[in-house]
Amino acid sequence: MSPSTFALVDCNNFYASCEKLFRPDLKHRPLVVLSNNDGCVVARSKEAKALGIKMGVPIFKIRNELRQHNIAVFSSNYTLYADMSARVMRTLEELAQRVEIYSIDEAFLDLTGTQSLLSNTLFGQQVRQIIGDWTGITVCVGIAPTKTLAKMANHGAKKYPATQGVVDLSDPLRQQRLMALLPVDEVWGIGRRLGLRLQQMGINSALDLANANPKHIRQHFSVVVERTVRELNGESCIELEEAPPTKKQIVCSRSFGERVTTLQEMREAICQHSVRAAEKLRKEKRYAKVINVFIRTSPFNAQQPQYSNSISGELSVPSDDSRDLINLAMRLLECIWRDGFAYAKAGVMLSDFYEAGVYQPSLFDQEAAQSNSPERMNSPERENSPERKKSRALMSTLDKINRGGKSKLFFAGQGVSINSKTGNSKTGSSKTKNWAMKREHLSPAYTTSWNDILRVK
Repeated sequence: MSPSTFALVDCNNFYASCEKLFRPDLKHRPLVVLSNNDGCVVARSKEAKALGIKMGVPIFKIRNELRQHNIAVFSSNYTLYADMSARVMRTLEELAQRVEIYSIDEAFLDLTGTQSLLSNTLFGQQVRQIIGDWTGITVCVGIAPTKTLAKMANHGAKKYPATQGVVDLSDPLRQQRLMALLPVDEVWGIGRRLGLRLQQMGINSALDLANANPKHIRQHFSVVVERTVRELNGESCIELEEAPPTKKQIVCSRSFGERVTTLQEMREAICQHSVRAAEKLRKEKRYAKVINVFIRTSPFNAQQPQYSNSISGELSVPSDDSRDLINLAMRLLECIWRDGFAYAKAGVMLSDFYEAGVYQPSLFDQEAAQSNSPERMNSPERENSPERKKSRALMSTLDKINRGGKSKLFFAGQGVSINSKTGNSKTGSSKTKNWAMKREHLSPAYTTSWNDILRVK
């Protein structure tokens, strides 16, 4: 049996790279991407990093630097990033038989048994070439016998330009040289908190951790840290996960761009979050029985009255129909709403998930399912009923249209804005709402909206 070989492919400065991809004029200009409500820096181009712009710094603290160095500023364009990520991942699936999508900009590839066809370094160089040609995104590739070492190899590929973006740690001597240079808190799965505890024990580098006694580490920490030690020594303990684990919860929430003070605005926000949560639920092919609604004021403004509350409720039978989730969320909101507060954030959380056909209703649920009540069409046991088919067909059509990029369908509860100049109504997009997330520097949806497709003159 061939020894395991993993490659970690990681996109460089992914958010910033996506923004630069459609703006050639920004190719060599420093650029930062901001968090929700344009609050903090969450991504930086290499030019911005070179200027000393720190990750997580509030935007108001670097106003002078932005002007002085002509730094381009963008709001987070999650739609663009998700679409570009999907293109990168599809390309990787063309290059390897087994791929684990680890995050929006990272993926593990299983290269076990392929070394006789192509050397690891040459394979990594080809991956960089193809991803760059097909998507325009630059990646680095780390290759090693374990996933932890592959993570470390990728770190070296990014940090040291002489590697040309590819590091192969198949050689144990190369592993030790790189581990000696890497602080222990930079090891995958360790982090700052565990790193401090390890440093107190005299374990300062990744090599120190690799040389530690695994059983001793397990006694003082956990089996997870012991597994990391074994991985650093070339023993593969973490398998590739081609299918992501099923989510246990789905949370949709946002801080408001402006404070919400009226119940109608809060209804629109909760409706918006419920619709988005339902879309995610259907994508998981699950049904939810429990929904939690929460609202709160800003804990950072002590001068204003404070209020925070949440409430959970259950559907009679699990559902993935947006209408059922909206209906329950609205009733829950009425229970916790209080006038006289300036609310800063709200959201919904779905939980208690079921697959189709596995939910066992109670006696009263069965009676409801046999009646003409709305619960009947939401029961997974009624997959073949006319009502259920209508619900499934309606939600499927809704999702298909909204994913198409040409237009959007929305629920009235999400609110309708009227253009004061034209008198035309706009969709329920959160862009039109006073409570919506602040995104003053948002780039166009270049790849997912017909109206934003670049035109070449």
